[in-house]
Amino acid sequence: MRLVILPGNGCDDVLQANWYGWLQQRMQREAKFDEVVAETMPDPHLARRKIWLPFMLSTLAVDTSTVVIGHSSGAVAALRFCEEHRVHGLVLVAACHTDLGEPSETQAGYYPPSGGEWRWDAIRENTAGNILLLHSNNDPFIPLREPRHVAEQLKVELREIPGRSHFFEPCEELVEAVYAVQAGVAGKGED
Repeated sequence: MRLVILPGNGCDDVLQANWYGWLQQRMQREAKFDEVVAETMPDPHLARRKIWLPFMLSTLAVDTSTVVIGHSSGAVAALRFCEEHRVHGLVLVAACHTDLGEPSETQAGYYPPSGGEWRWDAIRENTAGNILLLHSNNDPFIPLREPRHVAEQLKVELREIPGRSHFFEPCEELVEAVYAVQAGVAGKGED
């Protein structure tokens, strides 16, 4: 099984940004995945859908044996990817479903209306519902209503973690979520 780390936008060097390099090293050291991939994405500042989704398929080789942990823009890209492709599971960190009125987010092409309506049933089917959301109660960018809506639509668990801001720093909750999804026991919501 593989783990692919999808960063948020704005990361010129993914291994030096936020917790991405830390998680890659930790997962490699613990050796519970055959491969742990953390690559700087093309178009790192705009994070455009038309560039990121093909890169996930061709270069990152995301497939049915892959757990994807996506942060912020990476979480949104993972959701859109799973509308068309199967994966083992998703960890979505600081996810949203709207552009929050930010023009750069609108231009990225993920959000309705220009990005199309969300295909929640396809995402759930292509992950077998093996999805876990993490969000902080004090995220300065994405209000809690956003991941709550995503979790409700997907019928999966949202873990609201106190005091983690926009998840800029390493934390054990990330590791726990990855292992829950790897084992296929991510917290399911009510059906």
